[in-house]
Amino acid sequence: MPGFDFDTLTDRRGTHSSQWDNMETLFGVSPKDGLGMWTADSDYATAPCVRDVVRAAADHSLFGYFADYRDYHDAIAWWMRTRHGWTIENDWILTTQGLGNAVALCIDVWSQPGDAVVIFTPVYHEFARKITTAGRVVTECPLARVGDRYELDLEDAQSRLTGNEKFIIWCSPQNPSGRIWTVAELNAVADFAARNGLLLVSDEVHHDLVYRGQTFVPMAVAAPEARDRLITATAASKTFNIAGQKTGNLIIADARLRGEMAARLRSLDYVANGLGLRMVTAAYSAQGAAWADAQMLHLDSVRQIFDAGVNAIPGVRSLPLQSTYLGWVDFSGTGMSDAEILARVHSVARIAAAPGPQFGAGGEGLMRFTLATSHARVAEAVSRLERAFADLQ
Repeated sequence: MPGFDFDTLTDRRGTHSSQWDNMETLFGVSPKDGLGMWTADSDYATAPCVRDVVRAAADHSLFGYFADYRDYHDAIAWWMRTRHGWTIENDWILTTQGLGNAVALCIDVWSQPGDAVVIFTPVYHEFARKITTAGRVVTECPLARVGDRYELDLEDAQSRLTGNEKFIIWCSPQNPSGRIWTVAELNAVADFAARNGLLLVSDEVHHDLVYRGQTFVPMAVAAPEARDRLITATAASKTFNIAGQKTGNLIIADARLRGEMAARLRSLDYVANGLGLRMVTAAYSAQGAAWADAQMLHLDSVRQIFDAGVNAIPGVRSLPLQSTYLGWVDFSGTGMSDAEILARVHSVARIAAAPGPQFGAGGEGLMRFTLATSHARVAEAVSRLERAFADLQ
C-alpha cells in the first residue's frame, strides 16, 4: 500500500511468538516447513508511529512508574469519536491487562461460581474457556447459519436460558465469521439482555478491521438505552498487532457498574503497563489512522486471493468477510469428518489453522485462517490447500 509495507515479513520463529512458536505443540505443524495461521495477530510490522514511540522510550532509557493517563484517555476518546461516531467521557475508561483479562474480570466481578454466562456460538473460544476456568457455566446459544451468513435466533436462545445467567458476552464484529451486526440486531440483543435482567459485555476488539462498503456500529451507539447494563471491551491490539503489550480497556458509562469494576481493579493493585499506554496513544492518532486504512486495503487484497483460491476447491467455501482478517472456511461440502479435515490441513498442507469445533456449536466442518500476512504467504497457503485436497478436483 502507498507509503506502508505489508509484504515484507520478519521471521517470527524463535522469538516467543505464540503464532509460530506454539504451532508444533498445539497442531503438530513444525514452524520449519509450516505456516502459522491460527491465532489473531499479524505477521507484518506495526505502524511506524507506534514503532517510533518505542524507540523514543528506549532512547529515554528510563522505565519507572508511569503517571498521568490524560493523553492516553484523550487518544481513546478521539479514536472512538472520529472512527466510530461514539462520544465517550475519559473517566469511563478503565484499563486492564488486555481484553482476555478484561473478560476474566467481568466474570469475576459480576458472577459467582456456579452462575451461568451466555455466549452465541460459534464464537471466540477463549470466552468459554474463561467462563469454565472461573467455575462458571456456559449457556451456549447457537447462531443460525443462513447460507454464508450467521443470524440471531433469540427465540431459541430464550429457550436455552436456565435462570442462572448473569450476563452475555457478545462479540462484535463477530469472531470467527467476520459478521458485522446491524443496528436492528444490536438492539435486539440489548432488548434480550434487558428482558432477562442480564448485563451485556460487548467485546469490540475487531472494530477497526472493517472492509469497504461495511459499517461497524458500537453497541453503545446502536442501543444507548442499554447504558445501565453495558460494558464495552476495546483495545488497539488487533488493529496494530500489539496484543503482547497487554493493554485493553473496559468503557463503562454507568457509574455503578464502573465503580464496581474500579473497586476490583484497586483491590488487585492493578496499574497499566506504561509502554503499552504510550503505544496505544501513538496508535490512536492521525498517523495511526492512515496506517490502519492502508492495512485494510492490503487485507482486502489478500482476502480476495484467499477466497478465489479456496472457493475453487470442490466442496470448500470461504465465507465472505465483512470484517476482521480471519478467513472462516467451510469444508463440510467435502463430506469429510472434522478429523479428516484437520489431518489434511495440518499434516498434508502443513498449515496451523484453528479448528472450527473449538469455537463451539456451529463450528463443525470449518476452520479459521489468519490472513494478516503477505500476499505471497496467502498465495502459498492457497497452493498448499489445493494440493491437500487435489483428489477432489
